[in-house]
Amino acid sequence: MQVRKRLSTNIKAGRENLGYTQEKFAEIAGLSTQTISDIEGCRTWVSDKTLFKLAEVLRVDLSQLLAPPHEEKCNSFTKQQIDLLRQFIKDDIDKRLDKFFKSGKNIGQVP
Repeated sequence: MQVRKRLSTNIKAGRENLGYTQEKFAEIAGLSTQTISDIEGCRTWVSDKTLFKLAEVLRVDLSQLLAPPHEEKCNSFTKQQIDLLRQFIKDDIDKRLDKFFKSGKNIGQVP
């Protein structure tokens, strides 16, 4: 896979994992929507400065933008996985708090 295609695939996947439209992503990155469209469509290359900016907005290391797509997916969580984990943790905490308050114990009695 050529580097430009790899970059465009990883940027688009990262943007979608964060739930950003091209417009929102462009706004946050300080770029035009047309620039994002051109990058994702493999119609343009980007400067070093822009690469660093895109990696920062996507919350990834710069190397992940240039890595083959399957490597990135193996080494990171998707937004959906993180949301499911958050919900599981929240539900668990809610259950534990309910159990604690139903037990009638005081905060000072908790070890």
